[in-house]
Amino acid sequence: MSIRFTAKARRGMVALTVAAGLAVGVAGCGGGGADDKKPDTSTSVSKSSGSNPSAQEGESQTPLAELRGQDGLLLQITSAQRDSGGFVTVNGTLKNDSAKSVVVPPQTSGNETEIIKNGPSLGGATLVDSKGKKRYYVLRDTEGRPLTTTGLGNMEAGQTLPVFMQFPSPPAGTTDVSIQVPTFSSGTIKISG
Repeated sequence: MSIRFTAKARRGMVALTVAAGLAVGVAGCGGGGADDKKPDTSTSVSKSSGSNPSAQEGESQTPLAELRGQDGLLLQITSAQRDSGGFVTVNGTLKNDSAKSVVVPPQTSGNETEIIKNGPSLGGATLVDSKGKKRYYVLRDTEGRPLTTTGLGNMEAGQTLPVFMQFPSPPAGTTDVSIQVPTFSSGTIKISG
């Protein structure tokens, strides 16, 4: 497989993910009724030029895993979907479960210079296939930006934020993997698709 083909495929996947996120965002803007009175809790976290989280519509309410972090942060993994392009997209919700405002630790971005220069993110996350003895790191686009939620910062008490992370896909026979995010406990999730 040529480098040009691989780069073109990655750009296509990024464009598809962004287009799907925008389509769901536009569809979710309509409506009325009681939902209009709820405060928008995610605007203060995602005001920077970070990437949009992928859609989480129609996912089960029971999380696949709950990862506890410092200062009351809770990362609930709601889905891990394998696609035909050779990627696994992990969706979840980051919540400040404490009674005070907290800052998402900068360690969640990992320690790679190229990812850190793109701002606070979940770029340090990994999937671990213990049977295959492999670790899968968050993918990057052609400009070195991590394919994960970026622009993380201060979270108010009780605030939630939808998040996503995209990884290379483990072999098709691998369904159970551990997810690890710096400063959070690890958990085992099942990949579907």
